[in-house]
Amino acid sequence: MAVIFSKPKSLTDAPMHYCPGCTHGIIHRLVAQAIDDLGIEGRTVGVAPVGCAVFAYNYFACDMVEAAHGRAPAVATGLKRANPDNIVFTYQGDGDLASIGTAETVHSATRNENITIIFVNNAIYGMTGGQMAPTSLPGQVTQTSPYGRDTNTVGFPVRVCEMLATLDGPEYVARVAVNNVKNVNQARRAIKKAFENQINGKGFSLIEVVSSCPTNWGMSPQDALKWVDEKMIPYYPLGVFKDRSAAKEGK
Repeated sequence: MAVIFSKPKSLTDAPMHYCPGCTHGIIHRLVAQAIDDLGIEGRTVGVAPVGCAVFAYNYFACDMVEAAHGRAPAVATGLKRANPDNIVFTYQGDGDLASIGTAETVHSATRNENITIIFVNNAIYGMTGGQMAPTSLPGQVTQTSPYGRDTNTVGFPVRVCEMLATLDGPEYVARVAVNNVKNVNQARRAIKKAFENQINGKGFSLIEVVSSCPTNWGMSPQDALKWVDEKMIPYYPLGVFKDRSAAKEGK
């Protein structure tokens, strides 16, 4: 019998703890597929964050390290510099990467560290109960913004890809989503390219993945996917924001 669908070898058999409808599971699979496709599981090291993906070390079959909140890029930098032949990636949420970890993110990017960052943007603090995040949309209702995010008092959301694209250092910065089949396929290609860049020594790649959080958004999984399409993507447009190699080749 022909095998039509199978779990990537770079994922373990551990049941995932994520809420129903959460798209972390899809993103985990895409990362694992890239590792499988490139045949790098034996030399890949992942860095888990503090946040909803804090237990990522249970799900990826490669070596994993747990970093303090926001410090994953700094840990990844040390791992890569100490063992340059390893393939090192971080897997981080918006609170981890774009709030307490902003400095680590920006400075690893401007140094063009040869690491890969997977950045999951669901516009809210998921693990701690749904507080407003750096990426929460203007007017978005959260546990700490019950009347909606007021940009007059708390400022505007942080657009990470647009910010990093202004730096000279990064090799590749792209934003994708996983709310439909077309976007999932585009996300898979972008994540694989980010790992290929590291293999080829090109430097820093960050893939921002626009994701859903049905539990803390107070929506059904189906409505959450629609909200990604109707609200998040217009504010966080998908696309490639920087690709130094393509620019050099005139593509």
